[in-house]
Order: sequence, then structure tokens, then C-alpha cells
Amino acid sequence: MTLSIFKTDEEMGIAAGKKAAEILRNTIRNQGSANIILATGASQFEVLKQVLSEKDIAWDKVTMFHLDEYLGLPISHPASFRKYLLDRFVNILSPNFKQVVLINGEEDGEKECFRLGEIIEKHPIDLAFVGFGENGHLAFNDPPADFETEKPYLVVNLDEACRQQQFGEGWFENLESVPKQAISMSIKQIMKTKHIICSVPDTRKAEAVKNCLNGQVTNLHPASILQTHPSCAYFLDQNAASLLPKSVLEKAKTV
Repeated sequence: MTLSIFKTDEEMGIAAGKKAAEILRNTIRNQGSANIILATGASQFEVLKQVLSEKDIAWDKVTMFHLDEYLGLPISHPASFRKYLLDRFVNILSPNFKQVVLINGEEDGEKECFRLGEIIEKHPIDLAFVGFGENGHLAFNDPPADFETEKPYLVVNLDEACRQQQFGEGWFENLESVPKQAISMSIKQIMKTKHIICSVPDTRKAEAVKNCLNGQVTNLHPASILQTHPSCAYFLDQNAASLLPKSVLEKAKTV
């Protein structure tokens, strides 16, 4: 685990994006292709912006998956994660990805999980972009998260804190319109990734950062599992890191 702390979320995103680009270039050079997982949400704005600006990435040799999608939400909705990725990343690339595997939340949830699982099992993931929620969730694995299932994707129930966050970030007009279920990549599937870039900005994530980086590994703070990953690089801004104890901050690289 490496931990870097930056003055602003923009600086955080630039550094995380540069690190991700380095991993991608090396992976493609060494094995001829790469499989990645993209995350969505406000925490990824600056990261994905930087990755898009990076040169000499052979995107036509990259297969892309993503972490989660609301169940029953049309792709035309502003909160759709498929729409997020298409508008902010996929449709901007030239050349484009070798393959784009999007979660279709408008289909039967269990059938879609099975379809996605069959595909991802044939594509070992080299790099995953992740963040975590105000409740410490990883993807849409809200507490208490399932740390044991071997299924690559799950239909999950979204807890009140998670739904409140989505509303608070401005993705929905009111809390009642936030879906109560989603399709999420499982914890074990995320942890199979060779390299993880975890980006977390903002004061509202500070409590979750403290619990997930300094506390015990527990499914009550799902993103705490990342502490056990052999190659996870954390990128935080000062606001997100504001509640971390001195013992953790002393080990961090502050930029």
C-alpha cells in the first residue's frame, strides 16, 4: 500500500491519472493488451480527465469493464453510470477501446450478472480505478458487505446512507428517485485485480477514509479490504485525509 496526499482534488487526480497511465503502458508493452475497470462518480472526475490527456496509450488493446450500475435506471438518465462513462471517457477516445463491457441495469439483474461474470472470467483485470463512499462502500457493496461470495457481480440493496450520498451529489432530483438496488462488482472480483488506483477527495469522505485506512479490516467498512491488497495506491486530497491519525500521516507522501 502507498498513500499520497495532495492539496487539492485536481492535483490528486493528475497524480492518480499519471500513475494509472504508467501502469497501462507497462502492461500493454509487457503482455500486448490490458484489461481495466473504470469507476464513476465525483471522485473520478479529475482522474479520468488526466488519463484522457495521457499520450501513447494503445487504447485499441484495452478491454474496459466498470464497477456498478443502478438497477432499472435508463441509460438516458443523468445518473446512469453507463452514460457517465460514455460521455466522459469512451466516446472521447480515439482510437477507442478494444472492447467495452458495460453493465446494463435495464435487463434482468441476475441474468445480467451471469452474462458479465462469464465475460470477466476470461479477462483477468490488470488495473482498477476505485473510490469509496461516505459509508465506506467499495463499488456498491454497502456495509455489511459480502466478503465471501465468489460471484463476480451481484444484485445488491443500497442502504440509506448510500442513496443519500447519490442525492446529495446532485445526481437525482430527490431521495425517493434514487434506486434501491444496483448491480455491483463483488469484493472478491475487485480484489483479483493486479493493480488498484484508489482516489478519494472531499471532507465528506474523511470519516470513511479514517475507518477504511486506519481501522480494522471489516465488512462494516467495506473499502478497508483494500488494506490487504498487494498493489493498492491511495490518492487523497487534504480534506479527505483530515481525520487520519498522525501515525498514518507520517507514512504518507504529502505533495
